[in-house]
Amino acid sequence: MTAALKILAINGSERDGNTADVLRHAARTAGERGIDFETVDLREIRMERCGPCGDCNDRPVPCALADDVPGVVRKMIEADGIVFAAPVHGFGTASLMQTFIERAGVGFLRFDRPLTNKVAGIISVARRYSAGEVWAQLTVNALLNRMIVVGSGFPATVHALHRGDAAKDDEGLKNVSRMLERMADMMELLDEHRRLTGRENPLAAHEVNERVGLALNELQVQP
Repeated sequence: MTAALKILAINGSERDGNTADVLRHAARTAGERGIDFETVDLREIRMERCGPCGDCNDRPVPCALADDVPGVVRKMIEADGIVFAAPVHGFGTASLMQTFIERAGVGFLRFDRPLTNKVAGIISVARRYSAGEVWAQLTVNALLNRMIVVGSGFPATVHALHRGDAAKDDEGLKNVSRMLERMADMMELLDEHRRLTGRENPLAAHEVNERVGLALNELQVQP
């Protein structure tokens, strides 16, 4: 019997509010497909801001700041799919998610892009404005990490202002469910391909990271 497929959700909200409610809805959809769903609430982990060292783009080893980010990165690497969910704050991505993207991306993921071929889902929650901009930023981040973003129709953007409003956005939640269904379809397809062919990485990258060949950013990756 094969292990259940798993989705890890990264919640970039500072509160247990509308974004958390949307992720609970997503968890129910995943559960109906027999997929494990775990949420990491960034507000509950120890996460330092990028420090003053300034050598992130040159150092050949992971970030040296001692906090919980490396553990979350390990969970991401172990998952089959990842959902990035964040509210809109000040017309942009909530600061917790922005900090996590910076710390995880430059500090750990840029060396060999370990999230390659993980299936990605993006959710943004907004009163009304900038939902699309935040959704687009998180989507580009997933593409940078060579993840697979499966088209599911309208973006999974949910409109909410006061606590509990997300549950009233039927169209937004429907789009979240559609996204989860498509993620499940792709995760199952990739899993079936691995089992039938024995190939662990069916869509291998040709280079370890996107900086290879750039004279100003050539990295000496540790063996």
